[in-house]
Amino acid sequence: DLVREISIPTKIDFIRAASYGSKMTSSGKIRLTKDVEIPIQGKSVIVVEDIVDTGLTLTHIIKDLEAKGVESLRICALIDKIEHRDLTVHIDYCGFRTEEGFIVGYGLDYNEKYRHLPDICVLR
Repeated sequence: DLVREISIPTKIDFIRAASYGSKMTSSGKIRLTKDVEIPIQGKSVIVVEDIVDTGLTLTHIIKDLEAKGVESLRICALIDKIEHRDLTVHIDYCGFRTEEGFIVGYGLDYNEKYRHLPDICVLR
């Protein structure tokens, strides 16, 4: 939905990071399973994150992108979930904030389930 609303020429790439595995709490260990493939040194970058929970994954990604020499870096998150925040991270653009529950749907999953749901829901 976000990409359809961008009206300026933009290059898009993806980073895939994992910290949950099959559990409902972060393992605390970040694995990059896909890295940026286009040159970003000297570029303005916006990281679009589905959900910021502990802050560990996002902090790892920020450090990695800064080491790659980006000119500027902004963070956009659909959901800022502050319940389990371990590290302070600044989110420049946020859809909404929540404090409780495990969020699924609209692309968010638990153990590869519920990603297909059309709405954002709390797993109970």
